[in-house]
Amino acid sequence: MIRALTGFSTRNPWKVIVLWAVVGIFLTMLGQALLYRVTQSQSGDFLPAKYDSAAALKVAEEKFGAKPDANAVTVLVARADGEALTGADQRRVGDIAAELGRRHVKMPEPNGDQPTFLAQDYSQTPKVSPAMVAPDRAFELLSVQLTGNSTDPGMHDLYRAFRDDVKHEFAGAHMRTGFTGGLADLVDTTEAEETTTSVVSALMVGLIVLINIFVFRSVLAAFVPLLAVAVISGAALGTVVGVALLTGIDLDTSTPSLIGVVLIGIGVDYFLFLLFRFREQLRAHPDLPARAVAAEVTGRVGTAITSAALTIVAAFATLGIATFGQFRVLGPAVAVSVLVMLLASLTFMPALLAVCGRKMFWPSRALRREPRPGTAGRVGDLVARRPFALVVGSVALLGALAAGVAGIHMDFDQTGGDKDTPAAATAAEINRALPAGVSDPTTVYVTADKGHTLTVRGVDALPKALAKVEGVGQVGVTVLNQDRTAARIDVYLTADTQSQRARDLVSGPVRDTVARNTPAGTEAHVGGTAAIFADISTAVDHDLKTVFPVAAGLIALILIVLLRSLLAPAVLMIAVGLGFAATLGASALVFQHLLDKPGVNFVLPLVLFLFVVALGTDYNILISDRIREEMERPGSARAAVARAVRHTAPAIATAGVVLAGSFGSLAVNSAPATQQIGFATGLGIMLSAFVLSIVLVPALAALLGRSIWWPVRPGRAKGRHQADTSPEALNHGYITSDSTV
Repeated sequence: MIRALTGFSTRNPWKVIVLWAVVGIFLTMLGQALLYRVTQSQSGDFLPAKYDSAAALKVAEEKFGAKPDANAVTVLVARADGEALTGADQRRVGDIAAELGRRHVKMPEPNGDQPTFLAQDYSQTPKVSPAMVAPDRAFELLSVQLTGNSTDPGMHDLYRAFRDDVKHEFAGAHMRTGFTGGLADLVDTTEAEETTTSVVSALMVGLIVLINIFVFRSVLAAFVPLLAVAVISGAALGTVVGVALLTGIDLDTSTPSLIGVVLIGIGVDYFLFLLFRFREQLRAHPDLPARAVAAEVTGRVGTAITSAALTIVAAFATLGIATFGQFRVLGPAVAVSVLVMLLASLTFMPALLAVCGRKMFWPSRALRREPRPGTAGRVGDLVARRPFALVVGSVALLGALAAGVAGIHMDFDQTGGDKDTPAAATAAEINRALPAGVSDPTTVYVTADKGHTLTVRGVDALPKALAKVEGVGQVGVTVLNQDRTAARIDVYLTADTQSQRARDLVSGPVRDTVARNTPAGTEAHVGGTAAIFADISTAVDHDLKTVFPVAAGLIALILIVLLRSLLAPAVLMIAVGLGFAATLGASALVFQHLLDKPGVNFVLPLVLFLFVVALGTDYNILISDRIREEMERPGSARAAVARAVRHTAPAIATAGVVLAGSFGSLAVNSAPATQQIGFATGLGIMLSAFVLSIVLVPALAALLGRSIWWPVRPGRAKGRHQADTSPEALNHGYITSDSTV
């Protein structure tokens, strides 16, 4: 099947290239235009109904008409001269708020980035109402609700239009305004990081280009992989969006960016694997047509790429069994996009190699002469001569880093850290006068049994009990819904609602108090941001214990099928396990101990397992496949390992740097969770490439010899008759006169 695809693509390269270009551009446009129609940013909607906060969300929607995509914005209004608000000022604030609540906010004109008929119109009349006045009457707060996908740039434009309108109205009354809350914070952060994001993206692309130019000394080899991966990534995202639309599945807002990072990394990696082997065989067989070489090379390397891609697919597909919907959707989405990349690696990339041929490496003269062994040759020689010492050294290094896992703590704080934005400044001003959770209350919903109604007096014991809980700054008035079958009680915590302290308050004292004081004949649920994240942490902890063993089993099965061995997959799984532990331990040492953070982000272990283990296994598969191929030839097992390292180390090293740079770019993000993910994945991939794949796995193969392929040992008979461990054989035995393409 693999050779059929690569063979067809190299025989009909232009047809394949044109087809991919047309389909890729179409799917890219479709994906970008419809992306925000299949994404939603409310984390609580990804929780199963069995969780308390999810049940509270359902009550809010069914009994109080709350919309799942509602975005709360808190507006601070104060006198421009800094004086306390008077009674007349408060009446004026109320009048302007009422006028703003009747005014329809229209979407600004489209900027031309997408067709008008595809742009979603968020024009609406916002809900605006007075919330509370500061104790010293320094300001009054207004509660605003805007409905729409908070990550959609169109929604951002609507918010900016509303914000400007509010500022203008209150400025006319000699008052200043400030805005905070989820949507305001997101827009301000996006604006503040826009330049940084653009610069980092440009630097990442520049890094990939420079690395390719340095390695291949060629213009085409530097830019063709990037252009190809850009087309494929767009097609993959469009496919994921299309599948989501057809199935009615909502994607998390982080899914598209993660897909982009993954595909850039593995796409360039796979193209590099092909380029290195293509150059090697063009050099070894100068008389063969480039298309024939491309067909044979892509057929051979395509097997390793297919297995590498399937390990990623298997790892992410296991997220489909997770209870937390955000993971359950992310896994299949990444799996689908990787399958698209795999199809392109077996069709589009071979076609590009066939068309470019030897011109792919112009103006380099590397095809005209056999390169000196260089660093890769010396490393291969060292691995073959001193495998035991390298195994001990590698394990010692990984073990030292893994020691950081001892005493590791999980940090569930989802705040963006210290931000210098207008929304952060407004939130700080509010928190100096009111409870920290005033702009984002924890809400208790009480529902009556079927056929019964509620009264404020009937549930009065509950808010009184909540007011006595340490950590609760204030309890709002009880609000009944229209048919009096449900009540809402807002609880304002003294802690930031996205902090660990708030989650501890909600999951402990608040829920315990609600359970003890819920009136007979009613049912109560605790909702709000703090409650949602408390339940998410529980769901994630459960999913970690489920996903890890299932994903590891699937990866091991794929390795057994690829390597046709039982011992080799065990060696690789132990190696990647050490790499995972070392990466997690190093992350704990850096963030928890060196930088004195509360711990590592709670999703980091799962992210590391999926990205580092699955993506890092790519390199192990590539080196193992080449070691097996070399051991099928005459000569000693150690000489075969030296040849395999000599040929494969440059590709692994280059691909590792590119992939680590791709993920490492996330480390400049202002969100602490994203910073940790960027640092840890970048480090993990570097360890996978340079320690595991280039040193540890080959050294173990050199120690075990052909026994590593038990129960089937390639080249065993030939190895007994032609064993040569001389330096000449180790350094120069990588190409023979009868070598095959």
